[in-house]
Amino acid sequence: MSPTFPLIGREHELREVDELLARAGSGGGALLIRGEPGIGKSSILGEAVARALTAGMRVVPTTAVQSEVNLPFAGLHLVLQSWLEGIDRLAGPQRNAIRAAFGISDEEGPDTYLIALATLNLLADVAESGPILVVVDDAQWLDGASAEVFAFVARRLGADPITFLAAIRDGYASPLLEGGLPELRLRPLDDRSAEALLDRHSADLAAPVRSRLLSESVGNPLALVELPNALATEEQVGGAALPAVLPLTERLEGAYAARASEMPGETRRVLLIAAADEAGVLGEILAAAAASGVARPADALEPAIEGGLVDVDAGSVRFRHPLIRSGVYQAATLVDRRLAHAVLAETLKDAPDRRAWHLAAAVLGSDESVARELDKAAARALDRGAPAVAVAAIERAARLSEDDSIRATRLLQAAKIAFQLGRRDLVIRLVNEVEPIHLTRHEQARRTWITEAFDDGISAGSASGARSLESALAAQEVGDIDLAISLLVGAALHGWWTDADVEQRQETLTVADGLPVDPADPRLLMTLAVAAPIDRGALVLESLSHLVRGANSDPQRDRALGVAASAAGDFALASEYLEAAAAGLRGQGRLGQLSVTLVQLAWAEIHLGDWPAATGAAEEGHRLAVEAAQPIWAARARAAQAMLASMRGEEEGAEALAAEAERAVLATGVSAVLAEVAHARGLTALGSGRTGDAYGHLRRMFDPADPAHHYMKRYLAIGDLAEAAARGGDRGEARLALEEAELAASRTSAPRLHVGLRYARAALADDDVAEPLFHDALAVDLTRWPFDRARLLLLFGGWLRRQRRASESRSPLRNAAAAFDALSIVSWGDRARQELRASGETSRRRSVASWDQLSPQELQIARLAAKGLSNREIGEKLYLSHRTVGSHLYRVFPKLGITSRAQLERALTAGSLVPA
Repeated sequence: MSPTFPLIGREHELREVDELLARAGSGGGALLIRGEPGIGKSSILGEAVARALTAGMRVVPTTAVQSEVNLPFAGLHLVLQSWLEGIDRLAGPQRNAIRAAFGISDEEGPDTYLIALATLNLLADVAESGPILVVVDDAQWLDGASAEVFAFVARRLGADPITFLAAIRDGYASPLLEGGLPELRLRPLDDRSAEALLDRHSADLAAPVRSRLLSESVGNPLALVELPNALATEEQVGGAALPAVLPLTERLEGAYAARASEMPGETRRVLLIAAADEAGVLGEILAAAAASGVARPADALEPAIEGGLVDVDAGSVRFRHPLIRSGVYQAATLVDRRLAHAVLAETLKDAPDRRAWHLAAAVLGSDESVARELDKAAARALDRGAPAVAVAAIERAARLSEDDSIRATRLLQAAKIAFQLGRRDLVIRLVNEVEPIHLTRHEQARRTWITEAFDDGISAGSASGARSLESALAAQEVGDIDLAISLLVGAALHGWWTDADVEQRQETLTVADGLPVDPADPRLLMTLAVAAPIDRGALVLESLSHLVRGANSDPQRDRALGVAASAAGDFALASEYLEAAAAGLRGQGRLGQLSVTLVQLAWAEIHLGDWPAATGAAEEGHRLAVEAAQPIWAARARAAQAMLASMRGEEEGAEALAAEAERAVLATGVSAVLAEVAHARGLTALGSGRTGDAYGHLRRMFDPADPAHHYMKRYLAIGDLAEAAARGGDRGEARLALEEAELAASRTSAPRLHVGLRYARAALADDDVAEPLFHDALAVDLTRWPFDRARLLLLFGGWLRRQRRASESRSPLRNAAAAFDALSIVSWGDRARQELRASGETSRRRSVASWDQLSPQELQIARLAAKGLSNREIGEKLYLSHRTVGSHLYRVFPKLGITSRAQLERALTAGSLVPA
């Protein structure tokens, strides 16, 4: 770590660190310490390390180095190197992933999240024998892959006695700053503390020097400790050494550079090579110095050691503060820097990745041979599961490219990997660099796919779908059918989200029909279902019925087929495919795609009435979508949670969730999500008896002029609209919507649409023809739709009572109340009991279902445990440590009134109509 100084004026900050360390015995936590250079971050970390050691914790202190930022998992390896023997205890995929990350196996391209899960479980295993503290100083210089892993782990520290502390300098981006981790911001010292620190270190300063130092240090502890000598020098040379207009960081760097400039020439050369080197290995630095012409490199380093600029121990060279390194490097001429990198590259022939980066730093202008070395380094980074490092290497190779076409190819390749990382900002910057380069139509098509693939092109504007269609044709012309179908999927999905008009969706179908692809290709089926769920829905569902899903099917294939089934209105089939996709994506560690799949699964389960499954999928989907920076999917998850809250009778909670989802997507025109929000609000109002409000919300989905209109999702709400109209809305308008839905149903076999239609027909029918419609609707097997059947029984019972057939009404009303209670749908159960009392029979509310007492994550864990999974197996599925899983189950058992895992299944299914 960087040098430390007395912690004067930091009592509050130390109390916060103490509180975190005090929790280590019972659980873990994380804290990011932030501030400007020299503000005391390292001193806080040093004090934390000392206190942790005194408390008996095992401590792993690590300092990231700026020049290691392009070495995959360098920071992670430093932390885990003492515990690598524990890798063998990890599950197979995790074990292989972390070995690949450290270059000790040939596992190909493991996902970063799988490596992160392996890290979490490895640390959890170590922590079983006592609490541990992981400390990372200068975390802004962690390589991107390590930073992502640490961010993942830090967000999941709860039950495990693992504490994570990291210091990050202001002005730097890091994955650690994107996950909502607690932060401790260090402010400048107040005047009294600044004076006390200065007097402790430099008690004999002349009054003018002391006054200027206090003024220019502006409460920065490092400045108070390190600038006195520089200011004294300035006074001696007439006040010209440190211009006051320089920012504090530059003044500190200047002070260090001034000290280095006083060293002998050969010492300065060795210092520059050490500043340019990323590993700080003494032997490498001395060998490179010798190659640069330094006769006796070891002797040349002595003045720098004696002058307090560097420390040498255990075969390594460490600058006493990062600003010394940067000061030495920045003060050197460009020619000298290039020479330093060139001799390091010559020395590192056995370290091809590091050599490639030093070669690149030594080049001025273009150099295709060095660019190819960076390409190879990028390929190795991808093999090790470090795509962020690969992007950096390919981008640097593009800068060195001698040919514009090759440069464009590299930039697009880097942008594609950045897209897979979910880095929208990086994709946009890389693609914008391609803009001035003349591209072929094929290259333009690739560029279109990359730029508009985020959020299915929603963020790219209203013309996104048209551009994707044009690019699909261009890709087809050159025979790139894979790119063409990918672009076509994007165009169809853009139309789905934004409620595209019939003409645009027809153009998508025309291009799709002309592609030479297998009719059962999942991407083609998804395109047809999304673009024309009514006209092509029957064809899609027929094709899906003939497909066979193997035990080890591709999760990407399963997800595409699940989306196709959802769009076509068969949510039972969609649930099967999406569950399989989620399981596969979990195994591969692809959390970005898993979040999307879970949100889609949550909506499928909602339409099927499986609230426990929907609850867990929506909660985890939202959490992962936030983590992966997917705002539209986070909004969809919130809309799903609003729907679920409405089922529980939580009106205020449902509205808060719906409003959050609406705010997230209103400006982007995502009609599909706005329709789901309107649906959730409509059902909330229906359940609470506010039929006028319900009708107002639901009719928005059927109004082409309303942002919440959607060409398919409106049909999913036809039964709800009909009930709202029958109980206080516009029956005539609702009947027009019903006629349109009938016409649509005549062209598709969508199960969800036909279930809703039977309900709507009975709800809107005149009394003289209603009864046979009720019998017709109830005669259908509604086992997969328990909520719809309960509502139908309630509607029928209420109709019978109003026909003065009270005794006949009691059986369906009694069954409806029991079903709503079993589903834990409080408001609807209360409505059924009100109707039952009006018929002359009283009914007491059944106790809340056991599963409804659990949090979404507790429910998810309990369901998996009920299926016989161990804590480790559950942790692998949910990206939690096994100890965290055990902690959740410890809270679950008393809530359910049980004492063992064997009782879980029965407790979860007690009084429920859906399986655990």
